[in-house]
Amino acid sequence: MDLDDQRESSNVEDRRGQGGGGGFGIPGLGGGGLSFGGGGLGCGGIAIVVVLALVFGINPLTLLGGGGGGGPPAQIGQPRVNSAAPRATSDMDRFVSRVLATTEDTWGEIFPREVGSPYQPPKLVLFTDRVRSACGAAESAMGPFYCPADQKVYLDQSFFDELGRRFGAPGDFAAAYVIAHEVGHHIQTVLGISEQVQKAQSRASKTQGNAIQVRMELQADCLAGVWAKANADKLEPGDVEEAMRAAAAIGDDTLQRAAQGVVVPESFTHGSSAQRTKWFMQGLNQGTIAACDTFASNDI
Repeated sequence: MDLDDQRESSNVEDRRGQGGGGGFGIPGLGGGGLSFGGGGLGCGGIAIVVVLALVFGINPLTLLGGGGGGGPPAQIGQPRVNSAAPRATSDMDRFVSRVLATTEDTWGEIFPREVGSPYQPPKLVLFTDRVRSACGAAESAMGPFYCPADQKVYLDQSFFDELGRRFGAPGDFAAAYVIAHEVGHHIQTVLGISEQVQKAQSRASKTQGNAIQVRMELQADCLAGVWAKANADKLEPGDVEEAMRAAAAIGDDTLQRAAQGVVVPESFTHGSSAQRTKWFMQGLNQGTIAACDTFASNDI
């Protein structure tokens, strides 16, 4: 992805080296864990959770459940941070900041046209090891995530190395897709979709809640595709293939097959590899928010 002429975003908070404080828990491992309401784990979180499950000898399905009710995210104290964007100190810092800026420009143009209102972008928080958000305390092993309670994307850049090394999905556009997916969850929050999903899940069974969550995640994949189409002039040969590999690598069926040799569709929370690539391409081909209505589709 060619971002040499792209501006850098001012909506970046650098909390690296600060630590998150407090305890950390993943459901099934004890502790508080993260509470996202309708948001669910981020694009890469499910992949890393599987790895953690294997390390701790826990059935990955226990951690991959998701969905099914739950109250609104718990509000907790935030560490004091400098609201000014940090000076980029590495190529990856600059890349992340520029990708975020492309999402701001893209949705800043689309929202007035399709939604009829201005776009309010999220903040992106860079952290290392652990961080405290309005959704709870988290460690980098959870992968990137979006917290609807504070409308911020949280990212430990080491995930991109993990994505390439462990899951076979390297490349700058694969990393950009991850960021765009998490911003997709912000779009869902701004449009009120996340709140509707949370209410629906509170009335649903665990299996039904998982199915709702799958549609939520696939819509975020589609919105990432819309962003990609809007930035087609910045794409380089092989970029789309990088995003497709990343989407496929973290499909529920691929992860479950690798973790336990069997696929349990009713436990899916993010969608299969085929579904994730399908909806990314839907957004890329159509380029509109309306094209990403996974909740109205009879064939996801």
